[in-house]
Amino acid sequence: MRPSPAIRAAAGAAIAAAVAAPLVRRRLRLPPPVVTGTAALGPLALCVLVPRSRGRDAGVCVLQMWAYVATYQMPNDDPAALERRVRVAYPVRADRALGLGTTPTLRLQRALATPGAFRTWEKVLVWSHWLWFLFPHGTVAYLLLRRPEHFARGATQIYGTFDVGLIGYWAIPTAPPWYAAAQGLMADGRTPELRRVMFEYGEHFWRSGWAPLYGFLGGNPLAAMPSLHFATSVTAAHVLSDSGAAAAPLAWAYAVLLGTALVYLGEHYVVDLAAGLALAEGIRRATPAATPLARTVSGAVRALERRAAA
Repeated sequence: MRPSPAIRAAAGAAIAAAVAAPLVRRRLRLPPPVVTGTAALGPLALCVLVPRSRGRDAGVCVLQMWAYVATYQMPNDDPAALERRVRVAYPVRADRALGLGTTPTLRLQRALATPGAFRTWEKVLVWSHWLWFLFPHGTVAYLLLRRPEHFARGATQIYGTFDVGLIGYWAIPTAPPWYAAAQGLMADGRTPELRRVMFEYGEHFWRSGWAPLYGFLGGNPLAAMPSLHFATSVTAAHVLSDSGAAAAPLAWAYAVLLGTALVYLGEHYVVDLAAGLALAEGIRRATPAATPLARTVSGAVRALERRAAA
């Protein structure tokens, strides 16, 4: 089969467009489906253009997350419009029911917190939240370097959890507990009121660097349902268990610690975590059914890769 320069040129153009679209979306007022669709072509185009290697696999993961981050942030490109759509009350009602009249976050903070002070275990909870991003991607890196036979399945499950969770952020934008408290929906006549402990400690620890750091990482503050922090951590723990990694028990311990932190710190409701757990388990159970389709797509991409090869 003769190599096809046209396919290589098209793949290169697709990668360039995938990188550029999220960067210029506001300036050019690109519709969200165009941005997401263009960015999503990047990983496939890279597979066509570059032969299989660890470097290419890592690049596919980076381009996948580039598309995810753009799609995650886009609802907040117009903060006023997002605030008009955001749901605030329903998770408060659900968590109050679970907490027998008081949300679990308020119960925990009132029982354990000392306003104006940060205990060592509270700092541990905050850092478990801050370091979360390293866990799912670190799991993928571990598979790539140490368990390559588990890489394709594990990476697909982890990034599939990220991607499917976006449906909730777009369809039912839901505010976290700290936002509901700022709107007065947590008030029950008792003190102290709900605190956003992570934000308070961030100002204390990072000082003047906190505002730009939070502004850079904040992305979309009204994306709480489902909790992708918890969902991707559960998926990563499953993936490590399936690969036989010795660190799998630590991964499950981290998932439990993170879930506790998210509720205590006022970043997520218990119902957010329940939805995240359901998402993670759904992705895991759907994997066998989705495997034939994934193989078909992979075969088509490999055929294009062979035609593009010089």
